[in-house]
Amino acid sequence: MSTQTFLPVDRDAVHALSEHNKEPQWVAELRLKGLELAEALELPFVEKTKLDRWDLSRYGSYQAADPIGSVQELPEEARSLFGESFSNSLLIQRNSGVVYNKLSEAALAQGVIFTDLETAARDHEELVKPYFMKAVEQGENRFTALHSAVWSGGVFLYIPKGVHVELPVQSVFLTDGENGACAPHVLIVAEADSSVVYVENVVSLGEEGGRVVNSVTEVFAKAGAKVQFASIHSLNASITDLTCRRAVIENDARVEWIIGEMNHGNAISDTTSLLKGNGSSSDAKVICVGSGEQKLSLTTRAVHFGKASDSDMITRAVMRDGATAIINGITKIEKGATGANGQQTEKVLMLSPKARGDANPILLIDEDDVKAGHAASVGQVNPEQVYYLMSRGIPKETAQKLIVYGFLAPVVSEIPIAKIEDQLNALVERKLEQ
Repeated sequence: MSTQTFLPVDRDAVHALSEHNKEPQWVAELRLKGLELAEALELPFVEKTKLDRWDLSRYGSYQAADPIGSVQELPEEARSLFGESFSNSLLIQRNSGVVYNKLSEAALAQGVIFTDLETAARDHEELVKPYFMKAVEQGENRFTALHSAVWSGGVFLYIPKGVHVELPVQSVFLTDGENGACAPHVLIVAEADSSVVYVENVVSLGEEGGRVVNSVTEVFAKAGAKVQFASIHSLNASITDLTCRRAVIENDARVEWIIGEMNHGNAISDTTSLLKGNGSSSDAKVICVGSGEQKLSLTTRAVHFGKASDSDMITRAVMRDGATAIINGITKIEKGATGANGQQTEKVLMLSPKARGDANPILLIDEDDVKAGHAASVGQVNPEQVYYLMSRGIPKETAQKLIVYGFLAPVVSEIPIAKIEDQLNALVERKLEQ
């Protein structure tokens, strides 16, 4: 028996969004199907988290954004997210719509497509339709169904066969104000033997705007392709962040995730690699700093289907004040994935007596000829380490910070771009000094 569900958007609003975007019929139908599914589906199960107590009704409304001619027109807080090295390939979305989009001439000449997903669905239907909402299924749960109904703006990044994009491609998703919806969808298709580095920021401007940001990422890495995906989320305390990431990885392809969950509000994050091909590999490095009364759930997952597939997952979480975190690492090796190797490590460092963190390593193995391992730890800052640093003349507060930075270093040091590494370090420092 199902209970009545009150959705944050109705059929008329979804239809109006499709009409405004002049979307193909299949996109409009997908939106309406998502809305129907959302009404029937339950909230996803999140361990030790009572989602029915979260305010999940404030998605905001679609607000068309006026394009800007230069990044200098953005607030300084937004401009600080990227440097000159990104000006060649950059997309900026503000609330519901993309306001700036530029691709380097070199990438354009190679046949790379980098545009908002709304435009791509119209102009590159043959490239978008086979992949959109295929890695992440509409009917997975109410969040994914709602996303498929209300998504706006977003990114479509296509790399042709054999093309290697030399410079990073960056997108910035900004949310501000009190009612502008923000639900970007990122779709990356890397054809055989191609490579790209994609970097994104999801950030709020100001302290207002309490609502839900529901984002989805789908990455398709064809045979021999390599995709590096770096993402930093830094939304204010009034915003609930729901993030679902999926990668489908074919023969000898590789996807590397570098994730910084630096929000100030409640958040659910699910990052999954589907290792479909023989010799496919994935590497996921995730850091999180929780503060205040945040409730966080971070899941990193690798599912092995291909023979000799390889996955590695490292998660580091630092909890302070009264923040709580559920850290799940899941390695699933399917029957027939002989020679697979899945390794994972989850560690939680607590800086105050009220902070809580659970590290849950999970191995699900349906094949004999495999390697799999896990490690997990939860604890407080080692007082002996603090004492040692203090004995060398370092103040106690500084000593604790140095220990935290060292704890996070295995992930932060892997950021492929110095600008993003510096940004992540700055966000860590800001959260530690609240």
